[in-house]
Parts: sequence; C-alpha cells; structure tokens
Amino acid sequence: MKVCQKSIVRFLVSLIIGTFVISVPFMANAQPDRELRAVWIASVLNIDWPSKKGLSVEEQKQEYIKLLDDVQKMGMNAVIVQIKPTADAFYPSAYGPWSEYLTGVQGKDPGYDPLAFMIEETHKRNLEFHAWFNPYRITMNHTDLNKLSEDHPARKHPDWVAAYGKQLYYHPGIPEARDFIVKGIEEVVKRYDIDAVHMDDYFYPYKIAGQEFPDQAQYEQYGKDDFSNVDDWRRDNVNQLVKQINQTIKAAKPYVKFGISPFGVWRNAADDPTGSNTKAGVRNYDDLYADTRHWIQEGDIDYIAPQIYWSIGFNAAAYDVLADWWSKEVKNRPVHLYIGQAAYKINNNFDPPWSDPEEYVRQITLNRQLDLVKGSMHFSLKDLNKNPLGIKDRLITELYSQPALVPQMPWLDSTAPKMPKLTKVTENKNGNLLHMKDHPSNQKTKETAYYAIYRAEGEKNKTLLATSRKTNEQQTFLDDTADPNTKYTYYVTSADRLHNESKASKRKTK
Repeated sequence: MKVCQKSIVRFLVSLIIGTFVISVPFMANAQPDRELRAVWIASVLNIDWPSKKGLSVEEQKQEYIKLLDDVQKMGMNAVIVQIKPTADAFYPSAYGPWSEYLTGVQGKDPGYDPLAFMIEETHKRNLEFHAWFNPYRITMNHTDLNKLSEDHPARKHPDWVAAYGKQLYYHPGIPEARDFIVKGIEEVVKRYDIDAVHMDDYFYPYKIAGQEFPDQAQYEQYGKDDFSNVDDWRRDNVNQLVKQINQTIKAAKPYVKFGISPFGVWRNAADDPTGSNTKAGVRNYDDLYADTRHWIQEGDIDYIAPQIYWSIGFNAAAYDVLADWWSKEVKNRPVHLYIGQAAYKINNNFDPPWSDPEEYVRQITLNRQLDLVKGSMHFSLKDLNKNPLGIKDRLITELYSQPALVPQMPWLDSTAPKMPKLTKVTENKNGNLLHMKDHPSNQKTKETAYYAIYRAEGEKNKTLLATSRKTNEQQTFLDDTADPNTKYTYYVTSADRLHNESKASKRKTK
C-alpha cells in the first residue's frame, strides 16, 4: 500500500497522543487480498435512496447510478439495499404493497421494477447485491391499520398484527405469520438474481420502558405447553424464523448467502460469564430475543455482522473488546464475521474519539489484525458521502485504495471454474486492452461470474488491478491506468459468484 509520509506521521502520532491509545503496528493496515467492503443503502424514511418520495423513474435511476459510482470510487465490493423496510416492497410482490418511499403513496406502482434495475446496475460494476429485509416491522410512526393500503396483508390478517409503541409489527409467535414472512423472502430469492438475503437488528422491537410487548395471548395459544416462560418462547420464535429462512433460501438457490447484522452485544458478562466484558443497556438475547450464538452454532446463517457502533475503549461497550469477543464466537464455525461500523457517528457523537480523524481508521486496522474478521459493513452510504473528517478520502486513497475480492464461503461451494485464456494485450490511445476468453467447460460445469485482472510492473509485485463482470465468452478489459512508458505483465483468473477463483492464465506482457 502506498501511503504518503504525512499520513504515516499522522497515524503514528494519533496512536501516541490520541484519546485512546491502542498498540497497532502500522503494517496491520496493509490491505488484504480478500475482504468484504460493504455499505448499507437504506430506503426507510428515504435515508439513502430514493432521496425523497415521488421522484420520477429517471430521477430514481440516476440517483441510484450515482450512488453506485460513489461506492465504486470508495473501493467497495458489495451493497446492502433495503428492499422491504416496512412490510412493503421495492418490487411487484404478492406479499406486500409497493413501498410509499418510492412514490409517496403506499401501493402505487412506480412504473418500473426498482429491484430488477438495481440488481442489473449493481452487477454491471461487479458488486454483490445483498437484499435487505425487515421481517416484522409494518409501520414506522402509527398504529392505524386503516392508514395502510387497501391491499396490505396486515389489513387482511389483523390477527397477525401487534401494536407496540407507535408502530405495528407482525407477531413473531404466530406460525402463519412466520410462514408468510418466509414466503415473501422466497419470492425474491426465486425471481431475482440476488447474492444474499440480509436482515439487520430489528427482531422483537427495542423495549419501551413501562410497556410489555402484547403477546401473552399468543404465548398461551402457541408456546405455553413447550416453554415455561415467555422469554424462551420469544427466542425460539426468532430462531425458527432464522432457520426457516436459511433452509428456504438454500432449497431455492444454494449459492445465495444469508446474513444478519444484529445489535453489537449478545449478553454482558454480568448476565452470562461467557458474554462480553461490556455493560450494554441493550442485549440481543435478553431484550431483542435474538440469540445470535444459537444461529452461529446451528449453522443457520452464512455471515454475522454485529453492529459495533462504539469507539475503541468506550467504557460500556468497547469496539476492541467486542470485535475480539465476536471473533471467538465464530471460531471453527462455517460463518463469516464482518463488523457493522458506525460511519454516521464520525464527528457527530458525544463520545470524544468520534471527533478524532483516526478513530474509524483504527477500527478498520483492528479488524484486519483479527484473522476471523473478514470485512466491514458501513452505515450508511449517505454518511460516508458527507466525508466527515475526510473518511471518504481516506477510504479512496488509503484503506480501500487497492481492490479486494469478496471472501469465499467453502461450506457453500469450494469448486473453482477452469482457467480462462488471456489471448492478447494490445495498446491503444486509452491504455492497454486485454482480450479474455473463458474456458469452454465453464459454461457447462462451473459458470464464471467475473474475471479478476492482475498486473505486475515487469514481472514482479503482481497485484489485483480490477474485476470485470463476465458478459460474453470473449470480452475485453481496458487498463486505462497503464503508463505507456512502463512494461506490464498481466494475468487473468475466472471466479464464480461465490468467489472461488481459478488458476491464473498464462501471462501476457505489454
């Protein structure tokens, strides 16, 4: 990684005199060959996209394309797009109405299929598309069923619905409601070319002081015979949903991943000696009834991305303590660990480290020191694009300046495609043009999703230059960064959609 001397000095000084001192060798920030670099694109309340309700089709499309351009510039390799924020849909669906965040009116057809468009544009750039669902939430700020569109499933099944605080939810404890939620996800998996199904931290709602979630009648009907208390029953309801979703996904398309980004603390050590050394006021297990440990141990998810939205050394819940704790949770398990990171807090939080330009950099550096942390998810794109304390610039020029492949998941598939051919490299006024040809057997036995292009100056220091989505059996790639006065050696590999990579082609020099 090329870093200017000023950046090195700034980094070392921050380690010595920063708000919190952490011993991190500078070279720990070397960029790995494989690392998930994902960003959330939230649609609820029009946080990220669309920027507001009622934009024209063309305006919505151009906004999304601009966001993808930003994502590419920052060196990301995946987006997590919220397509079902409130029991609605960003696609034509039998399991929910059109989202109000598109047109301003729930149930109104926007005039195109946003999900199909987004997936196509995302894959053009060889980015993964993680389809983000909120399974239980129906409304954000009211509890009136009559305000929902006439065709809303919640109006057809009011017995499935619970009001809590100022929101409506599907009852997690009603089996028919759970089956309905799973079928809604299955619909997307079968119809669309997504790479992953994603859920965040919203399971049972965050608790409201003095209010109990209204499910005693459902517990009496569905849970009392098997569970001695409502808390265990609630956890089992969520566990069943998670398992059923994973089984349904894999039955439809075994290569589609399933991941969850829960709240950052499973349990405090005061609650359970195997919990984290934290004093968090909210816990997954006890408050949200989300038993993340169970999902990991049962193999019900392919990745977990705890939202560690606190600074390194934070007293109640320290980033470094939790990153290490979660690493131990996934050890020897067929589950990837990514860290959900709070870009929205940079220069925007009471905790002093968030005003330090090096805090976010230190967090990514720490991730790379932990072998079992396979990457980051950043919340959210809108916040990164504001470039607080220069973090967008740092991603572009330092942290993500070199491309990285997405980590493999060998428990899903470990067979790589056959080696492609790099037939020739020609020079034109815009750079060096690589001519690539896929191995003929890859059409039949192991489909190539994209090519990875490697370049070396002369024949040394081979590095990943870029990836290019496969569009034809023969295609070209333009290296427009080539210096006409420098001799380069190129190699190409084929990779499938789970990022299993072939052997390198024979080299070509130009």
